[in-house]
Amino acid sequence: MPSQLEQLKQYTTVVADTGDFKQLAQFTPQDATTNPSLILKAVQKPEYAPLLAETVQGHAGAAQDEIVDRLLVRFGQEILKIIPGRVSTEVDARLSFDTAATEARARRIIELYKAAGIPGDRVLIKIAATWEGIQAAARLERVGIHCNLTLLFSLAQAAACGEAGVKLISPFVGRIYDWYKKSAGSSWDEAANAGPADPGVQSVRRIYGYFRQHGIATEVMGASFRNIGQILALAGCDLLTISPDLLAQLQAADAPVFRALDPAARDASIERLPPGEAAFRYALNADAMATEKLAEGIRLFAADADKLDGLIRAAA
Repeated sequence: MPSQLEQLKQYTTVVADTGDFKQLAQFTPQDATTNPSLILKAVQKPEYAPLLAETVQGHAGAAQDEIVDRLLVRFGQEILKIIPGRVSTEVDARLSFDTAATEARARRIIELYKAAGIPGDRVLIKIAATWEGIQAAARLERVGIHCNLTLLFSLAQAAACGEAGVKLISPFVGRIYDWYKKSAGSSWDEAANAGPADPGVQSVRRIYGYFRQHGIATEVMGASFRNIGQILALAGCDLLTISPDLLAQLQAADAPVFRALDPAARDASIERLPPGEAAFRYALNADAMATEKLAEGIRLFAADADKLDGLIRAAA
């Protein structure tokens, strides 16, 4: 029997969620995703110290934000030597409420990749799914720079990304699960909220069905998994981005994997959400989980960006 990882690849594009590119080859993913926390974790490993030092010292005198982008792109270059598909590189989360600044940083990241000989179609620019981030992504998509909207916790965010013509979204399964589990406290029943009943899984399924019901071409990539049960409950989703630890678990198991999401599926129960900023902000505000997790996610990524800045200054 093939491993669960190989079986999953029959239904879904498997993506590795890591900045540690030395781990990638064993899992043969199609794409890879990174974020500030993953890059920070990677650069603190001894095997990546030379890459950090080389990037920082090779651009002495450059602005701090430029060196950060050059480091992110350097990791992306190494990842693209291993995978056949696309790498997602994230714009500084501290710009999540600044459309113009987000767009400018995204354009610079793409230019850095092109200068390194990497075509733009092998890169997705990750941007937080705030209203301002979605508008930046809409502008970028119009000029052929494809985006991956992250920190996405609600149908309202997903629908706005679809209206903006965003290439791909990353709804966060595990963080949604975390919120509901914490909210339930001692009354949480793990077995009753596992697999298809998991609130994070249900959120992705709803978005997937909504997009197909309304003919939205944006790709759906489940992200932020806590266990392989969540992953298997989304087999058939367009893409799933998975940490190396969970990829290893899937590779070590051989139980049957079945398609859980059907590309022909439709969800006629949800009318198309109204477009526009006011409707978006009202719907997001009405969703306590999405509001809290979006804010928390930006804070965490911003804190790790601050730490990465510190490591770069120390290496100068």
